[in-house]
Amino acid sequence: MTKAKAPRRREATLLREFALAFPEAYEEFPWGERVAKVKGKVFVFLGRDEGELGLSVKLPQSGMLALSLPFASPTGYGLGKAGWVSASFGARERIPLDLLRAWIDESYRAVAPKRLVAVLSAGGEAGHVSASGRRSAEAKPRRTRHSR
Repeated sequence: MTKAKAPRRREATLLREFALAFPEAYEEFPWGERVAKVKGKVFVFLGRDEGELGLSVKLPQSGMLALSLPFASPTGYGLGKAGWVSASFGARERIPLDLLRAWIDESYRAVAPKRLVAVLSAGGEAGHVSASGRRSAEAKPRRTRHSR
């Protein structure tokens, strides 16, 4: 493993964990690619666990601004026309994790059923990670073997 791949794996893991912390989010591997879904709909494509880091998200509000960034482009297969944006980062490029978390949040809200979005708007699910990467204050305390 090269030094360039190790941080990419760490960053990819952080983004994956962030995406899967949303209400009713789960992971699947269609077409050999890691995706996060809610109610059967993809809200983020997370790539193939290879050297480069990349993702694709649906950005109905910030898509035009996102496309002005050097690492972003319209998603292929006609998805770009529907507001999907892809971002990819080479081995030496700085990854804006906070921005990517905000994009994942926007994409989830664009794809998820309104009742699940309402859960987020009402303060979020217990333990949900915010766009800043912080857990909500309402997170349930962890049980240990000694607590009853």
